[in-house]
Amino acid sequence: MHIERLLVAVDGNEPGQTWDFRSGRDSIRKWTVLPREPDSKLMTHCLALACVGRKHASELNRRFPPHELTGGKPLQVEAVLARHAPMECSPTKPVRKLCGLVASSAGIIEKLRPDLFKLQEASLGQCQFHKGSENGGWLILGYGPRILTHDGTDIFDFSDPHHRLRRVASVFDAGARLTDPLAFLRWLSYKGVRHVRPRSRDFLSRLNRELACLLDISPEAWMERDHDFSPAWRRLGNEAMVAASIILDIARHALDAAVRCADPFEMPGIVLFNGIEQLRSPLQVSRFLELLDSLFPNLQFLVRGPLVRRFAVPDRLLQKSLRVATTVPLPRQANKPRLPPGAVLLIDVDSTLPNLALMKLSRHFKNQNRKVTLARRKADFERVNEVFASCVFAFPTSAVKVERLRKKFGSALQLGGSGVDIKLRLSPEIENLPADYSLYPELGDRALGFLTRGCPLHCPFCIVPIKEGKPKVVSDLDSLIAGNRKKLILLDDNILSHPAAVGLMEEMLRRDLQVNFNQTLDVRMLTSETASLLRRIRCSNVNFTRPNYYFSLNDTRGLEVVRRKYEMLQMDSKSNVEFVCMYGFNTTLKQDVERFRFLRSLPGAYVFTQRYRPVLGGPEANLRNFFDDDADEQLDVLVKLIFSQNMKSMEVYYRWLCLEYARQKQRLHSGLLNTLFRYNGRHRMGGFIEKLKLICQQEAATT
Repeated sequence: MHIERLLVAVDGNEPGQTWDFRSGRDSIRKWTVLPREPDSKLMTHCLALACVGRKHASELNRRFPPHELTGGKPLQVEAVLARHAPMECSPTKPVRKLCGLVASSAGIIEKLRPDLFKLQEASLGQCQFHKGSENGGWLILGYGPRILTHDGTDIFDFSDPHHRLRRVASVFDAGARLTDPLAFLRWLSYKGVRHVRPRSRDFLSRLNRELACLLDISPEAWMERDHDFSPAWRRLGNEAMVAASIILDIARHALDAAVRCADPFEMPGIVLFNGIEQLRSPLQVSRFLELLDSLFPNLQFLVRGPLVRRFAVPDRLLQKSLRVATTVPLPRQANKPRLPPGAVLLIDVDSTLPNLALMKLSRHFKNQNRKVTLARRKADFERVNEVFASCVFAFPTSAVKVERLRKKFGSALQLGGSGVDIKLRLSPEIENLPADYSLYPELGDRALGFLTRGCPLHCPFCIVPIKEGKPKVVSDLDSLIAGNRKKLILLDDNILSHPAAVGLMEEMLRRDLQVNFNQTLDVRMLTSETASLLRRIRCSNVNFTRPNYYFSLNDTRGLEVVRRKYEMLQMDSKSNVEFVCMYGFNTTLKQDVERFRFLRSLPGAYVFTQRYRPVLGGPEANLRNFFDDDADEQLDVLVKLIFSQNMKSMEVYYRWLCLEYARQKQRLHSGLLNTLFRYNGRHRMGGFIEKLKLICQQEAATT
């Protein structure tokens, strides 16, 4: 983000004052010196209002009220911002945007009505300022006259919902503290040197090289394992320490904001300087400015008055400019495609795998010499006479897609699939046809289908007993792997429950097939014979890139039986055995933790969590007693359970737990929150905490 123009009007009836930061038609001055006058102080506040985001603007007014600058009158703020892809917008979106807001005398922020805008330009549409809900992108930093840093009190997460305001607080609050420089360097060293995280290592190495002269250190000093940063830092004079503290603070926040930027030093943004009293030496100031300019080539610097009392920004820097990015034009919209006369449109609404029913329908129509077209998720076709759509899941998102299809195609649409009708099936003559693999060319040399259907169990959450009935053989390997395919994605509901399982598995072994048991196996139904066969069959993941076994474990019944059966497989720590564990149905937190601890004790086993979603006509989840009296202790145990594979799935479970805990307990669990954001999405932490607190307030108000 850069700013091209800013208009500030005290009371909307006045024309207001405009600051223009452009140096040409498509460029912005990299360094701008603002006069040290009362109006520029108000401009500084309004610039922060415009750039911190709508979510934080009211809080900025609350913490640092501008009323003494306006005489209690409302403020009208307009700004032309230049956005940068992909950090702040899509490459095809307009780069420049005109935004406006009104800050009332009470500090309430409202959107500026279109007819009240004073900045007008035909090429700019009017819109709201960005929301600022995440801490990535939209970087604005501010530094006041006094520079103070944290000393052992800094935190490097985003637990503060208004973390963005910390980045500009120094401009408004003489007691605000910047990044703890030593803690930041140790944090980078821990990640980059000790744990060899390439992004952190490269970032620290670049800082080391650039600051070597300023800090009088070796360009490689910081890259030593267990390096002690304190001695060299304590030897610094006051001015060098102040300069380095500002640079490290900018670096810290650029790194935090560069979620979608490959090189954090290339991060665009705005830096406000409101004079720095501790810098007095012209030589020190010159080195400081040169470092800022070279280290952060895409930052826009706005300096209110001289940077220090006796030193102004050099002319060489004032002549520099930043290019405003251009918009990548969208490709021309072609006319909506039309199907050939008599062609059939097949729509895959929500399948995660190629849709077998549509593949059989495709074969059926091609046998009639009719042309077939497949559409995914949506279908933007004109003049369609015959449409068959398959919806697998009864999710709200799927229901929305189905409703759109109904409105678009009307009576031409025929819907099927478990997401709309559990009992609706293809006719036997179509069901018995071989699948048309050309419909999904991404399958490549993989086959897909059922050998058996049905399950003898009657789990309350499952539609298989209703839809398929008891186990039965419905096909054979010759039919499934037509064309001599050697990879098979098997969709069977519970193949081990059928008496023919041994024979079918022996044939897989004899044909030397790689098999993905996609819908999982029931480990409780293993026998010594099927376990022996399973060990020898080349079981794989769905992409056939590594060996993988799939089982399910949806409750805590018979865990010792599961252990005995699992031992038959003779797995070790290098094996990949995924257990799909459903949650949010009828288990408690204590039972979930018991399952996960149990699986952690099995060599090679790991968890894939799957949230319960009611099928059509299925029972609702029962979570009334999910949290016991010792829920906090159970959560403490849970976050210490680490699996070497697929902890991303556990993060989804942690997020759901945080939300459910807030609803039922009306409080937050800090250990669970810290674990959720330990590795991924750190910049979203503050917003998520704010959401949890709102849930707690709403639940407390209703109880």
